[in-house]
Amino acid sequence: MGSAKTNIRNSKTIRKTPPIASTGSIGWIRKNLFSSIPNTILTVISVYFLATIIPVAFDWAFISSQASGENRFSCSSSGACWAWIDQRWGQFLFGFYPESERWRPAVAFILLIPAILPWLIEDFFWQRYLRVFSIAYPVVATILLVGGAGLPEIPTDKFGGFMLNLIVGLSGIVLSLPIGVMLALGRRSKLPLIRYLCIGFIETVRGLPLIALLFVSNILLPIFLPTDVTLDSVVRVIIMVTAFAAAYIAEVIRGGLQAIPSGQYEAAQAMGLTYFNSMRLVILPQALRISIPGIVNTFIGLFKDTTLVIVIGLFDILGIANAMVSNPDWMGLSTETYVFVALFFFVVCFSMSRYSLWLERRLEKKGPHEW
Repeated sequence: MGSAKTNIRNSKTIRKTPPIASTGSIGWIRKNLFSSIPNTILTVISVYFLATIIPVAFDWAFISSQASGENRFSCSSSGACWAWIDQRWGQFLFGFYPESERWRPAVAFILLIPAILPWLIEDFFWQRYLRVFSIAYPVVATILLVGGAGLPEIPTDKFGGFMLNLIVGLSGIVLSLPIGVMLALGRRSKLPLIRYLCIGFIETVRGLPLIALLFVSNILLPIFLPTDVTLDSVVRVIIMVTAFAAAYIAEVIRGGLQAIPSGQYEAAQAMGLTYFNSMRLVILPQALRISIPGIVNTFIGLFKDTTLVIVIGLFDILGIANAMVSNPDWMGLSTETYVFVALFFFVVCFSMSRYSLWLERRLEKKGPHEW
């Protein structure tokens, strides 16, 4: 009798392994590509389309392409002409920055990596010391790029190419997030003056296109400044881009704040936390976690909008591309040029989207007190 009960107990603990076709890569394919007749039809059409396009594009971009030559007339192949990359590579990266001083933006970019990674990756080595360095990084980067402390001064009208996109985009991202948080909290404030000021700023900025704000920064803003005060054109662009992004981020974060249950606010009050501590320890961590997709989406849009600086006479990587395809030596290579520019933006924007997904998955595994 005892052995029979033991066998019954053992039989209950035996678990059958799931079918191979429902797990792993095969299971993923069945679930996502062939889960229904419409999905199967779309999958077959997509595979046919990719099988038709990819070989042709690969042959044009690599196999039949040419990567050397002094001008477009040197390209005799039927594929892409990448000869201009060797001739204009430095200009695409650094704009009109003096060639002898291009090591300075290169060093600034290298130093950006240890300055930003400690804030993006948890338990990064030497995290405490590198975060101190990241606070000093803006001063170090400014000295490297503009000059001073023994380095020759470089006017910012020489800035251009991908370097300009990175400076404007990164500055806007770093500055707009804390300003957006303060605007979101100010819009929900119980003090009428603060609330109406934040509402007025957010609605005004959101009601204007970025290109209009850039024109304001370049034409109208200097009129209202004292005669002895001047703002650099790149600084004016950073201010307007930051204000534009902060208004949108404020609305994204406000949506996250509204999604927090009222019980969280009441629990923070019951614990005797001040308004500052309740926001810092309880409310904002949860609101920011909810708002991650919207925040990253705003950052991606902000980085792509840096190409609008061309309307006020600054030549970012897209402006350099437009100028190059107008050159008789390289005229007719617009496809290769814009594919090259698109690849730059894709790498940066795709990296931001992948990081946001990784951050969401990491936060899902932790409790609110560990964020």
